[in-house]
Amino acid sequence: MKAKVKLLEGVSFAGEADSGHTVIMDGPPDQGGQNRGVRPMEMLLLGMGGCAAFDVVHILRRSRFEVHTCEADLEAQRADEEPKVFTEIKMHFKVGGVGLKDAVVKRAVQLSAEKYCSASIMLGKTARIVHSYEIIDGDDT
Repeated sequence: MKAKVKLLEGVSFAGEADSGHTVIMDGPPDQGGQNRGVRPMEMLLLGMGGCAAFDVVHILRRSRFEVHTCEADLEAQRADEEPKVFTEIKMHFKVGGVGLKDAVVKRAVQLSAEKYCSASIMLGKTARIVHSYEIIDGDDT
């Protein structure tokens, strides 16, 4: 996997992934930015959420469940001192679909957290990660 990050102006950067997709990252005005994109640490948190949500949906669909919606709400705390690493991350999944059972969704979240989501597992080396979930629609019996 390769990526390129290129300075645009001020502290605004374009990040281009191997897939050819580009994202804009920028800082806040008080640090020379123009607020034209997400902050790099926000991008890291978004990446973790995307990785984990992808896993949960993939696991449930491989188990032949029809998944209509999956949201991952994340909240992170950072260290006060440099480097301001994540120290705690709370990730709450809202999953909806047909025939979803509590035990099945719980297992999908657990498999993502413990085996498949490399972003969560990597960030878990410095942060305490708390996973939770709810089934938001459909038959959840």
